[in-house]
Amino acid sequence: MKNQDFKLTLLVDRPPTKVFEVIKNVPGWWSGWHEEKFEGKWEKLNDEFSFTAAGGAHYSLQKLIELVPDKKIVWLVTESELSYIGDTTEWVDTQICFELFQEDKGTKIVFTHKGLIPEAECYGSCSVSWTDYLQKSLLKMVSTIV
Repeated sequence: MKNQDFKLTLLVDRPPTKVFEVIKNVPGWWSGWHEEKFEGKWEKLNDEFSFTAAGGAHYSLQKLIELVPDKKIVWLVTESELSYIGDTTEWVDTQICFELFQEDKGTKIVFTHKGLIPEAECYGSCSVSWTDYLQKSLLKMVSTIV
């Protein structure tokens, strides 16, 4: 059986153009759970930003490698220091990907963390955190846009 990347699909009643803008505002949705801090930029191709959470227990550096307006955003993780697992660099060379698809009544968001697989040591805690950030923080932000 092939390794399965962590994936979560969400449906929202907003157009892809609006959802895309929310996703580009990384601190707006990737925060609120573990005292997150951000440094850098995250909106243009090749921008890099760092994400630190839980008092430094999680650090990662992301580079924006793909940007298709209203359709797709991909960040490559170029550095990571996850102090709560044995292989602290487990996220290095993984990709955080959002794909947007127009639906009859809104947008289908397909989130994939490519390389975050069930065999990874942080899969359990990371998949729970991604689910919180996406189902709670991201959906809350999307619901407030007009």
